[in-house]
Amino acid sequence: MEYKTRIADWPEDDRPREKLVTLGADSLSDAELLAIILRVGFQNSSAVDVARHILQQCNGFRGIDKMDVHEMISLKGIGLAKAAQIKAAIAIGKRLATQDSQITDRITSSRDIFNLFHLKYRDLKREKFSVIFLTSRNKIIAEKVLFEGSITESMVSVREVIREVIANGAASVVFLHNHPSGEISPSKSDIDITQKLVSACKTIDVQVLDHIIIGDGVYYSFADDQLI
Repeated sequence: MEYKTRIADWPEDDRPREKLVTLGADSLSDAELLAIILRVGFQNSSAVDVARHILQQCNGFRGIDKMDVHEMISLKGIGLAKAAQIKAAIAIGKRLATQDSQITDRITSSRDIFNLFHLKYRDLKREKFSVIFLTSRNKIIAEKVLFEGSITESMVSVREVIREVIANGAASVVFLHNHPSGEISPSKSDIDITQKLVSACKTIDVQVLDHIIIGDGVYYSFADDQLI
């Protein structure tokens, strides 16, 4: 059905915001959800038209999530304010998903770590190396990104990792980093730095439980593969 450009001129039952209120968010298409955030369109395009075009260009919400703000403002109809609003909405969704999957007791497996952190790491354009600090009962104390870039022995400072482990009072740790390519097989550098970190942690009586590599919806566990 052809509608006028202004959503306010549409039949009330077809306006995205009104549909959300009366029928719930699940009743809306991706374009309608995004249109609510955009609020207005431009020229002869409604907010839904703009939203539909953006989703087509970016191959859906995940494609938008992969873009930074500067890339987003290159899209027609998106300024800095709208880009920030969209990124904030996606971040809220990812945090909600993480909260829904949080483990209330303790970390028991590599799958627990993956479930908690894969949304944060899977679509990053650069490698990030993090340490997850745990109590003696394997409850998470904190998670901190320590290094960004290609994960090599020269990039990851063993001394810095040990300093953070001590500062956080961790009894054990899990190392975590992503492979932007989506491929999860560990590189020689991944294996070498893991061995160095395991040895260093032993000197301060801290156990390395695992090193997880996150790819595109999948992960690799050094512990599951008996490399730790």
